[in-house]
Amino acid sequence: MAESVAVWLITIFAILTFTVVLAVEDKCGACYAVADELERGLSNEKPRNHLDMRNRLNSKGQREGKVIDYRVSELRVVELLDGLCEKMQDYTLQKMDSTRSLWVKVDNWDNLTANKQEARAYSKAISSYCGRLLEETEDELTELIKKGSVKVGGVSKVLCQDLSKHCTHSSYSHQSNGDDEPDGEL
Repeated sequence: MAESVAVWLITIFAILTFTVVLAVEDKCGACYAVADELERGLSNEKPRNHLDMRNRLNSKGQREGKVIDYRVSELRVVELLDGLCEKMQDYTLQKMDSTRSLWVKVDNWDNLTANKQEARAYSKAISSYCGRLLEETEDELTELIKKGSVKVGGVSKVLCQDLSKHCTHSSYSHQSNGDDEPDGEL
């Protein structure tokens, strides 16, 4: 009986320790990293034609159905959000000084000078956080993307301040440089 209690306590301790290690403490900073990656997807979008959903022929041989503008389509939202959280596995937490950390995109894990095991744990944590964030905000985010309210330069405000409320305007000084320079990347 004592052995099973000891095993049970060790298991609970291990689960709690693992959960604490993978928990994202700075939800605002993590949200801004997710927003940056979504913004990168928006800025890399290629112009697309309308979606021709006229698949059926009527009795006169004319095609019936809708032609949908790609920019307001569900397909666009799926293409933007699909795989977003997997891309977050390329991010890790970089210590800036004794009090500040920053989520950064890692270009090459082999060149990483920090503890690789810890860096990978952070990457898994932010990927999990991303999944929870999208689950919480998916419906509203989808509608805002379809309406055209989510634009390059404004993703972090919409996602992190308005929808998720993980950030307040003054809680995080986030600067989006808007260019393709690798600032903040390892």
